[in-house]
Amino acid sequence: MTTPVCTSASAAAVSGRRTPAYPSFASYVRARQPVLLRTARSLTANPSDAEDLLQTALAKTYVAWERIEDQRALDGYVRRALVNTRTSQWRKRRVDEFSCDELPEPEPLPGGDDPAERQALRDAMWRAVLRLPARQRAMVVLRYYEDLSEAQTAEVLGVSVGTVKSAVSRALGKLREDPELELAR
Repeated sequence: MTTPVCTSASAAAVSGRRTPAYPSFASYVRARQPVLLRTARSLTANPSDAEDLLQTALAKTYVAWERIEDQRALDGYVRRALVNTRTSQWRKRRVDEFSCDELPEPEPLPGGDDPAERQALRDAMWRAVLRLPARQRAMVVLRYYEDLSEAQTAEVLGVSVGTVKSAVSRALGKLREDPELELAR
């Protein structure tokens, strides 16, 4: 990137244009950020990516702040930094494809790929859970269906963490031995 340079301060006075005064980089960003953000949004599809893009371009501008003599060219400088940064980003997001002799296949799920078999397995599992004693059933449901930690389960049920661990262990043992689930394996 080249840095815009003004040959003399009197050139602005001769042309009749008034040079905006940005005494600091922070004052420039405060004054121009909404306009520059609109430009960044036009370059990206995602508002979050636009904010990141603008921050990167402003960081590049900050590095060159002392070298920029013509403050009328600041918006152009930042816009050029936005475009160049965005171009670099999409060039880096290249996806490499590799050919292989054999396509990797996913591991088959228990119960096969048949939705009816998967539903039958879920129903059998739920019936087995319902056969557990109420306290063990509550702990299994909270731990595995509601995805609570052992400490959270203990807090909800008003028992110790050790009680949850031992009760869940016994419940899982009963589920492993359930004859209806043996047939599903």
